Amino acid sequence: MSRLQTIPARSGKAAPVARGQKIKVVNTHGQQVVDTWAFAQRDLREFMSMEHTRATLTKMRPEVGDALYSNRRRPILTLVEDTSPGVHDTLMAACDDYRYGLLGCTEYHDNCTDNLAAALYELGLKPPETPSPLNLFMNIPWEDGDLTFAAPVSKEGDYVLFEANLDVIVAFSACPQDILPINGEARAPTEAHFQILD
Repeated sequence: MSRLQTIPARSGKAAPVARGQKIKVVNTHGQQVVDTWAFAQRDLREFMSMEHTRATLTKMRPEVGDALYSNRRRPILTLVEDTSPGVHDTLMAACDDYRYGLLGCTEYHDNCTDNLAAALYELGLKPPETPSPLNLFMNIPWEDGDLTFAAPVSKEGDYVLFEANLDVIVAFSACPQDILPINGEARAPTEAHFQILD
């Protein structure tokens, strides 16, 4: 069992996880979206894919017991426990500097795409691309095809627990979004935590 590791506010973190190990992701303060990725250790070109997961599960949100699938249609992580209301987004691409430009920023803004690259760089790795993440604790209501951005519905200390189906590199970003209310009405990103369990 590893120690609890911090995903700093507005930043990213990554770690290797062996097949069969579990990954606990904690919404420490209850309002933070955590963009989540998994890459196969043997070949980073295989990664957790929201498109392939939705097509395989035929639903928009994974539930406890569901596998999340790679772009090669293999189970890569399985959701084994979730103390939150289960509101996780599979639709939204990782934010990037271009996204913040569209939201009116005229200078560089921290973003999940760069956080992923920095987190993998710390391990001596480079992502082949930025896959669409599993946006843990992100509340994106949809109705009749219309999407809205809403504050999280999780509470302090809520967590999800995954089991690795392959040897993977997991990566996280404590999303730095502070323009839209996805990290709470205060629009103040906070740290989150994760832990690797045997």
